[in-house]
Amino acid sequence: MAARVEKFVRNVIVPYEKDARRDSHGAPTEELVMEMRHKAREAGVMTPHIRPDGHHLTQRETALVLINSGLSPIGPVACNTAAPDEGNMYLMGHVASPALKMRFLEPIASGEARSAFFMTEPASENGAGSDPSMMKTTCRRDGDDWVINGRKAFITGAIGAKVGIVMAAAEEGACMFLVDLPNPAIRLDELPHTIDNAMPGGHGTFTIDNLRVPAEQMLGEAGEGFKYAQVRLSPARLSHCMRWLGACKRAHEIATDYACQREAFGKLLVDHEGVGFMLAENLIDLKQAELMIDWCAAVLDSGSLATVESSMTKVAVSEALMRIADRCVQVMGGTGVTQNTVVEQVFREIRAFRIYDGPTEVHKWSLAKKIKRDWKAM
Repeated sequence: MAARVEKFVRNVIVPYEKDARRDSHGAPTEELVMEMRHKAREAGVMTPHIRPDGHHLTQRETALVLINSGLSPIGPVACNTAAPDEGNMYLMGHVASPALKMRFLEPIASGEARSAFFMTEPASENGAGSDPSMMKTTCRRDGDDWVINGRKAFITGAIGAKVGIVMAAAEEGACMFLVDLPNPAIRLDELPHTIDNAMPGGHGTFTIDNLRVPAEQMLGEAGEGFKYAQVRLSPARLSHCMRWLGACKRAHEIATDYACQREAFGKLLVDHEGVGFMLAENLIDLKQAELMIDWCAAVLDSGSLATVESSMTKVAVSEALMRIADRCVQVMGGTGVTQNTVVEQVFREIRAFRIYDGPTEVHKWSLAKKIKRDWKAM
């Protein structure tokens, strides 16, 4: 399957990188997304990390597939392995009831619908971000419904999505709800331009105004929202690492081709130590990132939530991939900062990835707290 995905992305999706069908933020339009997904179905690589019987591949198997889907920044969108859908499918697969899976999960898994995860809140209002316990969005029981009020920010893919997972705080604790989108009670306030644009639907800010959700659409149990968030976020951090490793492998290939053909000062660029050594360092970082991903995937496959391992991997891989992307731009000089190749976009996307699902500093802080706890327990 990984080989099929690689062939599909390289031969079918890479040419779409120059397709002009983009929204005002540079992301693929719904028309383009659905056209690519039609071709993915024909090639047998739609949602390739989920087997026909509905079972998810192991995390180590998933890594092989998702790395290859990431060989193009729009490959994950085409193959339905992109965030936030991939993480939302994983969460629903583990927590949702059979009825909710049929109604909300199946359209996403088939590639017919996109989804959004409404957790993060505006920093200007001191809402939940890297610290979800600061959640300001509330939910209260009203008869057979729950009523939700609050604001959410940086909600990836919400524009054009058909399914939403909304997280809110109740007296019992955090809760999650599945909702149909669009919904008049969820109003777009702002759709900012961001440094990345591979994922359709942007990263919008929304006001949730008296959103009524039937009680049967609660995801799991009341008060268990933070636990479910960990079920989703640990594998999701790792999935980000997988996809963007694929993108950096491709950027390295492009930079290598450039360095092995471009001449300066009487010899090929690759023969200058300053350039050749950067490519050598890329190989080292690529291999280390691959090994970290495989290690964390194995821990997840053992049944652990792997919160510590996923934090370590998120830090190590995101920082390594940033170095790789930066070197690729540098090796290619002026060409590297143009849109003539995908290297420039990979650089921008990786910069944003260092913030997705917890910035590097938050994960280091979490790891430092564990070090202190372990020391006290000695």
